[in-house]
Amino acid sequence: MMIHLLQIAGGMAVLVVGGDLMVRGASSLARSLGISPLAVGLTVVAFGTSAPELAVSLGAALAGSGNLAFGNIFGSNLANIGLIIGLSALIRPLPIDGLVTRRELPMMILAVAAASVMASDVLLGESVAEYSRSDGLVFLLFFVVFIYYTVGDLVKQRSETIRRLANGEVDSAAASQRAADKHAARDLSWIVLGLIGLLFGAKLTVNGGVAIALALGVPEVVVGLTVISVGTSLPELVATLSAVRRGELAIAVGGVVGSNIFNILLVCGLTSFVRPIAIPDGGLMDLAITAVLSLVLLLTARSHSRLILRWEGAGLLLSYLGYMVWPTL
Repeated sequence: MMIHLLQIAGGMAVLVVGGDLMVRGASSLARSLGISPLAVGLTVVAFGTSAPELAVSLGAALAGSGNLAFGNIFGSNLANIGLIIGLSALIRPLPIDGLVTRRELPMMILAVAAASVMASDVLLGESVAEYSRSDGLVFLLFFVVFIYYTVGDLVKQRSETIRRLANGEVDSAAASQRAADKHAARDLSWIVLGLIGLLFGAKLTVNGGVAIALALGVPEVVVGLTVISVGTSLPELVATLSAVRRGELAIAVGGVVGSNIFNILLVCGLTSFVRPIAIPDGGLMDLAITAVLSLVLLLTARSHSRLILRWEGAGLLLSYLGYMVWPTL
């Protein structure tokens, strides 16, 4: 067991370095390209930090461990809201961009609602409760819509930046553009290196945690909802805490919300399209708690002049910890 504890310690160290590099690169990329940090968080950071969930869920589904895939996807979403947002707000109150409350959070709730309805096959008269290939296709179509308007925002912001540069001296605008492109290449390098560190560190940590949990006789679905889901959320956790420490709060919030949307629409969609995911016992309860926490996050984000206060973060964190502990009682 000592070797697994060393794996976890080494993985955490790599995670910290990788998270710092990714946030530094993402915030600098936003400045270099003249786009909002929120947009970078919703796209680059969200996709990068959702990569572990995608890899683990696809691998689990192909290996016939549908319970593990389900627990990983929705356990990660629970961890993103309760653990990551809660802990981040507890450390430092989180301001929420108006775009997030108007569009991204409602989109996240819509994704959770769709996942809940699709998981209710038995209640609707079907013999088996699962995310079928047709369900996966619907998720992926929703994901295409999400990417369309999110990337559209990036293109509009970039075009506006170029237009403003062009309104000045032409030579000055060209020089500014060359400088921005040079910085963008450097920033992308930081993001890639940070992502590699996050993925490698998460893999080490998850492998060590799963080995210890299974050795202690923990059931597979519980391992998915706890050890693996938290482990695959480590990139989001470390990147978010790094963003909070650096004052890049838009990246912090955008990365978490975007990751939740990616997890349901892309990860669950692609995984169930490749191989249907059976809904485990207690799965509807997990989805209900995810929906409740998502709604609480939306209402909280719209209060106090769009600021999540420390006591609200503590409430989210305690709610998450309570739900994780409850099955063991």
